[in-house]
Amino acid sequence: MPEPTRSVSAAPPAGRPLVEAVESATALPSLGSLLPPWPGEQLPVSGGEVFVRRTPWTGPVDGADDPALRERALYVHGLGGASTNWTDLAALLAVRLDGWSIDLPGFGHSRPRSRERYSIRGHVRAVVDVLEHIRRQPGSGQGQPVHLLGNSLGGLASLVVAARRPDLVATLTLVSPAMPVYRVPDAFSKALLLLVLPGATSLAERRLAGVTPEQNVRAMIRMCFGDPAAVPGERVEQAVQEMRERLEQPWAHRAVAGSMRGLITSYLRVGRANAWRMAASLRRPTLVLWGDRDRLVDPALAPRLTSVIPDARLRLLDGIGHVAMMEAPEPTARAVLGMLEGLPHP
Repeated sequence: MPEPTRSVSAAPPAGRPLVEAVESATALPSLGSLLPPWPGEQLPVSGGEVFVRRTPWTGPVDGADDPALRERALYVHGLGGASTNWTDLAALLAVRLDGWSIDLPGFGHSRPRSRERYSIRGHVRAVVDVLEHIRRQPGSGQGQPVHLLGNSLGGLASLVVAARRPDLVATLTLVSPAMPVYRVPDAFSKALLLLVLPGATSLAERRLAGVTPEQNVRAMIRMCFGDPAAVPGERVEQAVQEMRERLEQPWAHRAVAGSMRGLITSYLRVGRANAWRMAASLRRPTLVLWGDRDRLVDPALAPRLTSVIPDARLRLLDGIGHVAMMEAPEPTARAVLGMLEGLPHP
């Protein structure tokens, strides 16, 4: 039974009329079993290394791989996430895309960069470095721009990359991107605003250290999924084990608190550095994808952002939360492929 979607019915804000995303009818592989994380390796970047997983291209499900398109994609996770957030979606999109998925500095298997304070700028630099690495790889797609997909914090970082380095980006997919807002979502404590104050990050680290891996994962599921009860038990256990491994790293809590501080302080930027201004400057085809039960980033921002970006289309997912690529991988894949199939190709 297909996962539910709904068409956009809300009136767009003043500006460009909303364009609805087209859903691809391409045959997709089955996700009947729990997929293990894709293998990966450490890649050198400026200031250190980052861990990147690889999901190889499989070609069409029916095996008709000539002249099937083979392009490249990079997936960027959100705050507190990791490259494994994209396991299912990358498997579906492998019918067309060679996939790479990054652990941002301080998350997953990536160490913090030297003297890095987890700013948006630092995460952007890591994404740019990996995009340049992907573009250099031999084979189909060498030297070509890469399809960039980001969620939440990773969505904001991806938007900045696309605005500043459009030569590296073929298309942009933003899954509930953490666009600047000036009120704290109900799912967050108002105390998070204190992170903008000097020394507050250390206090946040100490509070995070008192949360067990099981408590951490279940709290994230409650916040991030539209229907937390529908998350399979096997997936919960997989996430708990991953969280245990992550919390063994001495920088784990610092990465979360520091990245949250970097996210909040980025909201205070004005002028050309403001993310909304950058969105208006984008010149790449963009998919804005949002769950209507997102408790972390208000779904009301979805039509606004779509209207601001010159070449954007919108997909709202009914009953889905903040991590659509995990909770609704098939509708997400069909929206991404629908955008790619609508592009002109030589």
